[in-house]
Amino acid sequence: MINRFKRLLIGRPMKSAEIEGEKLSKLKALAVLSSDALSSVAYGTEQILIVLMVAGFTAVWYSIPISIAVLGLLFILILSYRQTIFTYPAGGGAYIVAKDNLGVSSGLLAGGSLLIDYLLTVAVSSSAGTDAITSAFPSLHDHRVLIALMMILFLTIMNLRGITESASVLAIPVYLFVAAIFLLILSGVIKYATGGIHADVPEIGTVVNNISLFLLLKAFSSGCSALTGVEAVSNAIPNFRKPADRNAAATLIMMGSLLGIMFIGISLLAYWYGIKPNPKETVVSQIAAITFGRGIFYYIIQGITALILFLAANTAYAAFPLLAFMLAKDKYMPNMFMVRGDRLGFSNGIIVLGLFSAVLVIASKGETENLIPLYAVGVFIPFTLSQLGMMVYWLKRRPPRWGSRFLVNTIGMLTTLVITLIFIFTKFSQVWLVFLFLPVVIFIFYYIHQHYMNTADQLRINVQTDQPHLKGSTIVVPVAGITRVVMNSLSYALSLTDNVVAVYVGFDDEGIERMEKKWEEWNPGVRLITLRSSYRSIIKPLLKFIDTIEWKTAETDHITVLIPQFITKHWWQHILHNQTSLLLRAYLFNQKHVVIATVPYRLQR
Repeated sequence: MINRFKRLLIGRPMKSAEIEGEKLSKLKALAVLSSDALSSVAYGTEQILIVLMVAGFTAVWYSIPISIAVLGLLFILILSYRQTIFTYPAGGGAYIVAKDNLGVSSGLLAGGSLLIDYLLTVAVSSSAGTDAITSAFPSLHDHRVLIALMMILFLTIMNLRGITESASVLAIPVYLFVAAIFLLILSGVIKYATGGIHADVPEIGTVVNNISLFLLLKAFSSGCSALTGVEAVSNAIPNFRKPADRNAAATLIMMGSLLGIMFIGISLLAYWYGIKPNPKETVVSQIAAITFGRGIFYYIIQGITALILFLAANTAYAAFPLLAFMLAKDKYMPNMFMVRGDRLGFSNGIIVLGLFSAVLVIASKGETENLIPLYAVGVFIPFTLSQLGMMVYWLKRRPPRWGSRFLVNTIGMLTTLVITLIFIFTKFSQVWLVFLFLPVVIFIFYYIHQHYMNTADQLRINVQTDQPHLKGSTIVVPVAGITRVVMNSLSYALSLTDNVVAVYVGFDDEGIERMEKKWEEWNPGVRLITLRSSYRSIIKPLLKFIDTIEWKTAETDHITVLIPQFITKHWWQHILHNQTSLLLRAYLFNQKHVVIATVPYRLQR
């Protein structure tokens, strides 16, 4: 039943040879890997306006030069990551670049920051999508956490079905969103140009008395949240069809062009329309309502915007498992992240991403603004490390025309470093958790790596000198009575060796005598040892007996504890019986250097 339900959810298992069919074309990759960046136009401008409103409505004209500055940074990042794609075509982005050129610690800092960023991507996207829905339907505002969790569950299941299938489904709303925003921008510009807008807005250049450089920098850093997701393409190059690097570079350019046009378009309309941030209604919702009225076009744009904000999380579902795979391959994350699931995706990474992002949504109560500063600083740290790593790469290797490439990465590094510092100084009260969490993550990386190295040292053999030691075998069979389960276990034990001993633990002399008499009548050809337990514990007398056997025969025999166990026909019947065999196995695993085996006997009804 469970297997049928699994097949219904994620589909049939795929052969390993089908992996090439799971690679993405440019159009599908743009939908999967750019949804995060493209969707940020729905809240990037709003984050700028929220900060500027502290200085009053007169300060909203600053949103235009700030938006232009954000576009300049976007241009630098696109050029920089395009170089990274061709230099590191195997993918991995900031983690690989920093690790190879700046050292392991820098690489882990970049990798840990990106993992946190991808978790926040899912949480922010689902929360922002919920905001778009509640803007159109205010009665749903109190249910925003539940709505966000339902969408995270949907995306998790879709990605477990495979990246190609999820891309085919999710590409449609992504391109509908791009078309809808372009339609909104075009209609809004026409309405403004023809005099259809009569908003009383401050002219660009108007003096604002209580504005400060600190406030402007804070607004700029908030607007840079629109650039999150730009790095996803360079991280996921292995997901592209061949030639992967060229297709990835082309996708990056397309993403940057669309993002730049949509972002500046929304910022201009927000200024021309005199939009003020509203906790109950997004900026895009207000623009659409003024442009089209609250008719069919308004609800179409709101529906598509909500959908793309939800689906922006899909960028993380494509990039997080791949980054986790690379860290696991380098022994900094558990090996389970290297395992491909039935649909050839890294399903463990997908599931972990879904679970942790759901926890973040619940913890933040679905409030997007509480997550965006953490979200943005988590990605600008890898931005900076990636650019610095590429600078070191050009200086060390100095290929033809390396000077211009070095200059691009230098400008990128300095710019993203400044943004990172602005985030830290202007929003420290909101982002300080990152600086507690990142060292913990890096410590965990090192701890996992040390464990794998220690394990390898202890398991490694010298094929020239190390050979198996030939020993005899002593089998100990704990018995609770004379049953078919015990008979089945003794039959198996005797097929392996003649040196078999059965052990019975009794709580009183009468019970022990009764067991010895029955055993003698049955006479299975195996010696019975009876032990008395004064404290009604079966485990401790058995462990003491095994200690004695171990001390006497460890040099000459392998000691095996063969545990009889019956298996009920139905899972619920299992809870009707005591779990002594499970408890005994757990104790032996943790405390004894013996072989532990279970002989199952299956009940038929």
